[in-house]
Amino acid sequence: MRMKKGGGLIRDIRKNPFSYLLILPATIYVFLFGYCTLPYLVIAFQKFNYKQGIFHSEFVGLKNFEFFFKSPKFLEVTFNTVFLNFMFIGFVIIFALIFSLMLNEARGKIFRKVTQSTLLLPNFMSWVVVSYIVYALFASDYGIVNVFLKSIGASPVSWYSSPGPWRVILVLIKVWKDTGMQVVIYLAAITGIDTSLSEAAKVDGASRLQTIRHIIFPLMIPTVSILALLSIGKIFYGDFGMIYGIIGDNGVLYPTTDVIDTYVFRAMRKTGDPSQAMAVGLYQSLMGFLFVFGSNWIASKKTDGGALF
Repeated sequence: MRMKKGGGLIRDIRKNPFSYLLILPATIYVFLFGYCTLPYLVIAFQKFNYKQGIFHSEFVGLKNFEFFFKSPKFLEVTFNTVFLNFMFIGFVIIFALIFSLMLNEARGKIFRKVTQSTLLLPNFMSWVVVSYIVYALFASDYGIVNVFLKSIGASPVSWYSSPGPWRVILVLIKVWKDTGMQVVIYLAAITGIDTSLSEAAKVDGASRLQTIRHIIFPLMIPTVSILALLSIGKIFYGDFGMIYGIIGDNGVLYPTTDVIDTYVFRAMRKTGDPSQAMAVGLYQSLMGFLFVFGSNWIASKKTDGGALF
């Protein structure tokens, strides 16, 4: 909606008070935790002391960044974070697109509602609950997977002592948990497509598969692009709740599952230094910004309406 200059915003608020009331909680949250906390970034360059505060703590320059960048685990946890997040983003988008297109073609209303609700349910489960489900599946002695392997004569696997398979396992868990929400978004995008385009294609003799390929899917690209860009902004943030809830302090699995957030969390438990944590957080934010800026530039060149700015 385009507003005129000079009091246009005030007039629009008076015209649509409930719409602005709806976004008020989110606006307050972003203002408090997104903008009011910005001055505290200076902690990353200080030896922060709670008694002295941010205005009187000792300035140490880039010394806090050395804790992470000189760590022998720096490359490992950075690679794990970026690799896992790329896999999460890519596979969630692929599966969400497939399910949304399939549900859009389904004609049974009850089937569509039940399927959509089933896909959406995992999104509302906490990672603590999910961790128990994962343990029930992969426990060494009585896990469902090992019981099945024994039943077909195969050797059971000590999953919690084998770091190799866990990248695949984590990706599958993320797809299972997050696909449903994106399916809802993609279905909404499909609903917004002008049905006259599909009807015209049908009159011209296009099959349903051709209609999906040449009309529906291309018109969904801007939505896919925007969701991907929003996810890329957190590419250097590991899903702490997921990783720590499922992996915990199992050091055997760290080579393939340890991410920046869990590594810093363990370090902070030992040192208790907020300045080092802030330094790593600033590094993650800057890298996320660069990724979003670069990805947005590519999206603006390659897609029509698929860029954030």
